[in-house]
Amino acid sequence: MRHRFYRHTESQDAFTDVLFNVLLGFALMFIASLVLIQDPSDEGKTDPKAEILITIRWPDGHPDDVDTLVEGPRGDLLWYNNRDTALMHLDRDDRGLFADRVVLDGVVVANPINQETVTLRALQSGEYVVNLLHYKSNYPDPLPVDVKVEKLNPEVSLVFYGRRNLEGAGDEQTALRFTIGPDGEVVGTNELPKKLLVRVVGDKT
Repeated sequence: MRHRFYRHTESQDAFTDVLFNVLLGFALMFIASLVLIQDPSDEGKTDPKAEILITIRWPDGHPDDVDTLVEGPRGDLLWYNNRDTALMHLDRDDRGLFADRVVLDGVVVANPINQETVTLRALQSGEYVVNLLHYKSNYPDPLPVDVKVEKLNPEVSLVFYGRRNLEGAGDEQTALRFTIGPDGEVVGTNELPKKLLVRVVGDKT
């Protein structure tokens, strides 16, 4: 009797081991499938990591087209024809009322917000120049444009907030020049003018 009891126990232990291994295998495959699944809505999105955020705004619903130009420490120039450099990205080229449409619940509606944003995804020491270009103008009156520069890490801090009045098509003004030190901190700002694009000729592509 004792011999039969031991054989029965060993058989149960072997079955338990096999069942555990099968369940473990299913669990590992399930976890692996979750890791490999990619949300289609994530396609086309940029890396959300950013160190500096530059925001340019002008009156909502205004038809004028304003462009953001940013020169990096190595002379690389970010603008609407070069929207991505090694460290900088133009998130949106806002063209006033042109093509300002969004889809909400299947209905196309106008988007009145005039705003461009530039993100610096890493901090390179040296000077950055932020310029505004009044690309297209529809009225003779000056266009007020607000400029905000924020440092995001380790916490959000305001580097600059100011306003420039653009005087018509082709007017380019320096909004801010700021310098990043070797430790990644902003060590100086000024508003000395520097031309990055004297005048844009031709239509946007």
